[in-house]
Amino acid sequence: MKLEDVRKKAFAMPLTSPAYPPGPYRFVDREFLVITYRTDLEKLRAVVPEPLMVEEPFVKYEFIRMPNSTGFGDYTESGQVIPVTFNGRKGNYTHCMFLNDEPPIAGGRELWGFPKKLANPVLHAEIDTLVGTLDYGPVRVATGTMGYKHREMDIAAVTASLLAPNFLLKIIPHVDGTPRICEIVEFYLEDLTVKGAWTGPGALSLMPHALAPVAELPVLEVVSAVHLLCDLTLGLGKVVHDYLGPPAP
Repeated sequence: MKLEDVRKKAFAMPLTSPAYPPGPYRFVDREFLVITYRTDLEKLRAVVPEPLMVEEPFVKYEFIRMPNSTGFGDYTESGQVIPVTFNGRKGNYTHCMFLNDEPPIAGGRELWGFPKKLANPVLHAEIDTLVGTLDYGPVRVATGTMGYKHREMDIAAVTASLLAPNFLLKIIPHVDGTPRICEIVEFYLEDLTVKGAWTGPGALSLMPHALAPVAELPVLEVVSAVHLLCDLTLGLGKVVHDYLGPPAP
């Protein structure tokens, strides 16, 4: 293979059979269960990297069902998202994600820097309850429940909240094990259509696990539970802070 062919084709690994296709990546009927809870503020600050800032002791625990996603197929993910500020702008920092599909694990980590690991999350309706679970191997580490579609929410307000900036810490090591890329990435949800939004009573249980440490941000109080159904495009990101570059002014 010629040098120019390598340069042209090298957008993902493996070179001759990439784990995922080029974007953009469109999601249809993406379903969310988001349980917001209050946690220990000092433990929260200990896991959020500067220059992102934590102002309030809240975490959003998410279960997300994606039955129709471009290039990634049909899968489910679960994890913790932390409200933060960056240079005075409010947004969300993705702390951890667990999912059951290899292409979005590879693509999410390589393109954006999503902190994705392999596990088995599930989101489904069980009679009158929306139920989200996360198993790491044979161990149940998270269970979230919500009363199914008890009250409709303001679609405009929900849409505005989903259009806030999102932040990730992208790390790619050099061949000697030192970081070659270490940066904060900012991205947005695009072409967003909220098809439905509901709230109701919610509950969340997190269990300790050595390799899925979601319980290290303990649940002190459930603040809200939200059920969403959306179509959206996952926008590609931009670097807003480079830890390996010259210091910011």
